[in-house]
Amino acid sequence: MWRGLYTAGTGMITESKRTDTLANNLANANTTGFKRDEAISREFHPMLIKRINDGINHNDVTSFKQFHVGEQYPVVGTLGLGSYIDEIATEHSQGAFETTGNPLDLAISGNGYFAIQTENGVRYTRDGNFYKSARGEIQTVNGQTVLGRNGRGITIPQDTVSIMVGSKGEVYADNVQIGQLQFVQFDNRRAVLKQGNNLYYPQEGARPAPATGEIQQGMLERSNTNVVSEMVELINNYRMYEAGSKAVTTQDAMLDKSVNDVGRLT
Repeated sequence: MWRGLYTAGTGMITESKRTDTLANNLANANTTGFKRDEAISREFHPMLIKRINDGINHNDVTSFKQFHVGEQYPVVGTLGLGSYIDEIATEHSQGAFETTGNPLDLAISGNGYFAIQTENGVRYTRDGNFYKSARGEIQTVNGQTVLGRNGRGITIPQDTVSIMVGSKGEVYADNVQIGQLQFVQFDNRRAVLKQGNNLYYPQEGARPAPATGEIQQGMLERSNTNVVSEMVELINNYRMYEAGSKAVTTQDAMLDKSVNDVGRLT
């Protein structure tokens, strides 16, 4: 019975973590460049159950002092031991484009990331909602510098009338190229992990390469979260959690009866 409590409990913990993931997806449904997460669960290794003292002929000539040659206990089946969250995987499918007309709004079509300078080092993002600071430097909404190919920021002259950004990140001020954005990708999408604030950090040994995607100026890539699908999954997740809760209640009632009724001395 104790095993039943633990099995149901691990299921509830799994569904609780899945709920957190779904809630985070819904909270970022309108976040530019956000990629939804998927909680991947895995079952603990099941236990093989056999019946003991069943089907063995103890009068057999091969039996001697409770030792039996060639014992084959009948197999009952396997017993599940619960589940756990094995991985929080990020779905990198393309989000829809939204036209803004802002020359510093950049969307990525295909593979690629923008490089951002943060307090913790270089980070990567697909959020192309950029601004020009008071000093003319291209920055994120959080005031972080958007890096160019030379590893430094790009400064737009104060008297610039028109700003153009090419498909590979070339930045032009009044038709004069003033720099190029650091537009990169990683051969393995698992090479970068989410840090928070729509930023990714590279795993140890990951090396960026020139991106094969293209930059679309005057657009933003919306989140790839489908609100309807997430809500349906959230309802299903709630029912799974509720089933685990009922299983725990049932196991608790059985333990109560076995301790207080079956085990009572008369």
